[in-house]
Amino acid sequence: MSQTRPALGTSSTDAPSRAPLAPVALGAGSTYVPHRAPLAPAAFAKLPPGSIKPRGWLRQQLELQLEGLNGRLPDLSDYLVYETNGWVDSDKAAWEELPYWLRGFGNLGYATGDERVLALTRKWVEGILATLAPDGFFGPSRLRTSLEGGPDFWPHMPLLNVLRSFAEYHDDDRIVAFLTSYFRFQNAQPAEVFGRSWGSFRCGDNLDSIFWLYNRTGDAWLLDLARKVHEGSADYVSGIPNWHNVNLAQGFREPLQYGVLASDPALRAATYRNYDTIMRQYGQFPGGGFAGDENSRPGYDDPRQGFETCGIVEFMHSFELLTRLTGDPVWADRCEELAFNSLPASLDPDGKLIHYVTCANCVQLDDALKTRGQFENYFPLLAYLPGIHNEPVAYRCCPHNYGMGWPYFAEELWLSTPDGGLCASMYAASEVSAVVADGVSVRVVADTDYPFLETVDLVITPSREVEFPLWLRIPGWCSEASVRVNGAEVSVDAAAGSYARVVRTWAPGDRVSLRLPMSTSVRTWAAQGDAVSVDRGPLTYSLAIAERWESYAGTEPTPGLQVFPESPWNYGLALASGPEAGRGVRVRQRRRSTEGVNPFTPAGTPVELSVRARLLPGWQADPEGVVRPLQQSPALSTEPETEVRLIPMGAARLRITTFPRLGPDGVEWRVPDLATASHCWRGDSVDALNDGVEPSSSNDHTIPRLTWWDHVGTAEWVQYSFATPRSVSGVSVYWFDDTGLGACRVPASWRVLSLADDSWVSVTGASAYGVDRDRYNEVTFDQVTTSGLRLEVQLQPNVSGGILEWKLDPPPLGQ
Repeated sequence: MSQTRPALGTSSTDAPSRAPLAPVALGAGSTYVPHRAPLAPAAFAKLPPGSIKPRGWLRQQLELQLEGLNGRLPDLSDYLVYETNGWVDSDKAAWEELPYWLRGFGNLGYATGDERVLALTRKWVEGILATLAPDGFFGPSRLRTSLEGGPDFWPHMPLLNVLRSFAEYHDDDRIVAFLTSYFRFQNAQPAEVFGRSWGSFRCGDNLDSIFWLYNRTGDAWLLDLARKVHEGSADYVSGIPNWHNVNLAQGFREPLQYGVLASDPALRAATYRNYDTIMRQYGQFPGGGFAGDENSRPGYDDPRQGFETCGIVEFMHSFELLTRLTGDPVWADRCEELAFNSLPASLDPDGKLIHYVTCANCVQLDDALKTRGQFENYFPLLAYLPGIHNEPVAYRCCPHNYGMGWPYFAEELWLSTPDGGLCASMYAASEVSAVVADGVSVRVVADTDYPFLETVDLVITPSREVEFPLWLRIPGWCSEASVRVNGAEVSVDAAAGSYARVVRTWAPGDRVSLRLPMSTSVRTWAAQGDAVSVDRGPLTYSLAIAERWESYAGTEPTPGLQVFPESPWNYGLALASGPEAGRGVRVRQRRRSTEGVNPFTPAGTPVELSVRARLLPGWQADPEGVVRPLQQSPALSTEPETEVRLIPMGAARLRITTFPRLGPDGVEWRVPDLATASHCWRGDSVDALNDGVEPSSSNDHTIPRLTWWDHVGTAEWVQYSFATPRSVSGVSVYWFDDTGLGACRVPASWRVLSLADDSWVSVTGASAYGVDRDRYNEVTFDQVTTSGLRLEVQLQPNVSGGILEWKLDPPPLGQ
């Protein structure tokens, strides 16, 4: 069966709506802490850490983490040296690195029961508790005054999660008193303190911990603090206040979180609207993330753009929290999409190395700086690197922060329901111990190869026979789910994007089988020129590209590794358009994910697809090894048709995931002329010169551009190099001028030169060289046949300048 389905990132106005679960109070007999009035009840409650024991491939990922980067980072990172760390010695310096790392490391211990991790976590927590000052502040003293003379609350926020998990796992009531003192310190600050730096954009994390404490103490002043934090921090109610990718991944949810207290439906709507806005503009490719490298930038939304590893795990955490608050299963769908398709490839297969960003389309993971628009950051982002003080030195935040991804995911597989039952919120092999109706304990063992295969088998063992509801999430992509109890099919509402609720008196050994049929489906991405991606169930599939791994720096066991392609990657898929698009995709099951191999590797994946395809010679990497942006589909190819292998996106480190769709009525893709410049600002791109994106004005900030910023008053140049000599008789230039916003202006003067016998000479017979704003400035000249064309530009005094688009007359073949 095939179908065309909307992306999980599509706006709710474009995708089928899902009715959220109405929040209600936890049922009688529940031992889990509910929201205390006047907070609105949560739809679900989180089970204490350690309640869920992962099995199968998820346990394997956690074991890789234990022996990998997160588990061994104290041996690699200068920021995690206990004796010199400001979180245990207030006179020393420290910031976010220890809180980031300990958040994942501690919960890794709770999920696995690893004694080494548990002991080291306790050591750090005891040291942190000892730094509590009489006024309630804790940790590095210099953070008291590091922001405009006031405190920086951001680094404390992830550490509050550390302390909460520690309290729940160990039933340690010291944490409640500790956090009470700390939040009294916060409450003594003026509201403007909460509007500074990272903490302002990530204040939803602070609110979550404030409400956690309020639910345990009932102290009314904590609600006053929550109001102060919300009112003083960045405004996500009115829209998006900041486009930094991690700020977005954490911050978009803040209105709904605050709405738990304010009880205003507009706050809930704002969070949904924020998500839709982000994904509609920058999330138009598969994998669940968005283009945020390091900020989301207008015009840079192609699948070759990256999503920071910090953003992956923070987005997952947001979705997990929103699942519990709203009961809307779409958030769990979105968490699974990230977990299965994006998170695994952020690390090498052994889990010892990490890279800064992960891309849906990426054909070379090297240690080179990318200067042609793929990334804004001015350091290499793609190679896999180890820790901090060993060579090579790079990647400060992500190696510390990524570790919460799988442990938090494991802890959210099962939730307590409002009616004294259990909810299977996300799926992986696991064992959960919980308390249900009437205080009865129950153990449920889940046996499944999900997300690779479609059946989830449960064995339910209550301590005695007891009636309680079992909630089973039906993913939004599954339209034909079915449930069997002890072999007999049960009549239950199992609509896509809902919960199937099975209520009965359960006896030890009862068996439930949930079947989630996985059909092949194709998504069409209108924002990417009608390119396509292929899905089966919760997994998106990428081209299987042969990988060549090279050690280039560092030493064993943690070298820096680069990955290069050893097979062609520039394929278009021969798929029909419309509902029958998936008909030509074949499925092959290779093994079960329980066979011990890592399923998130090309060799270990349990399932693969095959599809007919053709090479597209006009789609190539740029000079820096970066796949060029997609052009319009359908694309025309006269290359021989062949069959290509697709593997789960999470198993592919090199990957093409958003493909051109082929068609006999398509256009032939062309290789753009090679553009170079005397200088290009690091947030801009020389490839913007000929990307075919039309400006709306000279002050158009929504499209890519080339600027010579921060050069001012200088002589600069841009040029095209032609693979074969070309005859040209004119050019059209659209100048960038951000008067009123920045310091770029139209130039003082310019001229056109052609390359002749390795020398640049002015063209003859040129018409007037215009410097008008808001239009193309056209210049004609005597025709020249040349292998290169250059614009020499003199900037105005004390300002810079730039170009939005530069066209040739006659245009290159294919334009």
